[in-house]
Amino acid sequence: MTTDAPRRLRVLAAMSGGVDSAVAAARAAEAGHDVTGVHLALSENPKSFRTGARGCCTIEDSHDARRAADVIGIPFYVWDLAERFREDVVEDFFAEYEAGRTPNPCLRCNEKIKFAALLDKALALGFDAVCTGHYATVVEHPDGSRELHRASDMAKDQSYVLGVLDDQQLAHAMFPLGDTLTTKAEIRAEAARRGLFVAKKPDSHDICFIADGDTQAFLAKRLGTAEGDIVDESGAKLGTHEGAYGFTIGQRKGLRIGTPAPDGKPRYVLDISPVDNTVTVGPAEALDVTALTAVRPRWCGAAPSGPGTYTAQLRAHGGETEVTAELVDGELRVAFAEPVRGVAPGQAVVLYDGTRVVGSATIATTDRARAVA
Repeated sequence: MTTDAPRRLRVLAAMSGGVDSAVAAARAAEAGHDVTGVHLALSENPKSFRTGARGCCTIEDSHDARRAADVIGIPFYVWDLAERFREDVVEDFFAEYEAGRTPNPCLRCNEKIKFAALLDKALALGFDAVCTGHYATVVEHPDGSRELHRASDMAKDQSYVLGVLDDQQLAHAMFPLGDTLTTKAEIRAEAARRGLFVAKKPDSHDICFIADGDTQAFLAKRLGTAEGDIVDESGAKLGTHEGAYGFTIGQRKGLRIGTPAPDGKPRYVLDISPVDNTVTVGPAEALDVTALTAVRPRWCGAAPSGPGTYTAQLRAHGGETEVTAELVDGELRVAFAEPVRGVAPGQAVVLYDGTRVVGSATIATTDRARAVA
């Protein structure tokens, strides 16, 4: 009995200049697809060299991506999406912090750049799919529908930052690294075997457009300084700050409070009020959240109907927690089986059914087990 050969696709491989995207492009080409590499120039003023392992938008990175494409033997281009990136990701980043929220720019980039601007341009040019080095898995069913699942190796799973993809975007997404149980050391060894000199290049970390990793300084340069009060739950002043935007819910370090807590225990950021530029701090137990409301839901397939039981992930490198969730008047209402801590408005809540990504939404409000005064 004969079987149909896999369809040969025209694939646009997004190549950041790192090892993961290079190996993903190589695997796509080895699978027989017609692959073209593209590096996204996202910085309006790219530096020549990276700062340690931070950033991924330098001239050096574009050169690394080009050399990897040459070794793989695929065409390569650099596409300038800096203006779109600034408008959709960087400006949103500033606006969210200024409003007292904590955004996740990686989700925003995946939603607006890699699987919107890039994918739209790819489809217009006749490509069938966009390939990236993310660790996640797309499962295709006989009827042609697709589901997004966690990577086979949970230690490297990146499905959280892909939870913003809808079913149309999943139909054109390819993640060659997601379904293999390989350690990062093995990915690097594979890159070396393929002659990709990025095999030893350090991974990028933190926020790609903040090369030195100093988020507070980056925000201050744009938003300026504005002295405000740091208060406890009763409203008593404990200290001052130079901008409420420099804090996130659950933050412990860098509070610069001279007066110790009566019980001697650490204090954490409980609330950020941009209206009066006040930061409220208190004990860890005051961070316990029992429920949340999230807006702008995006579904990796059909939207769920009625209440359901899921697991939820609240940060890129966080664990799962059991929840019940329901879509009510366009907003996602989520209740936790057990209280969780450090949930900040602006972050994403991503729902899972087993390993399947159901969808995601942006946290708007939280219900605390203990109300903040």
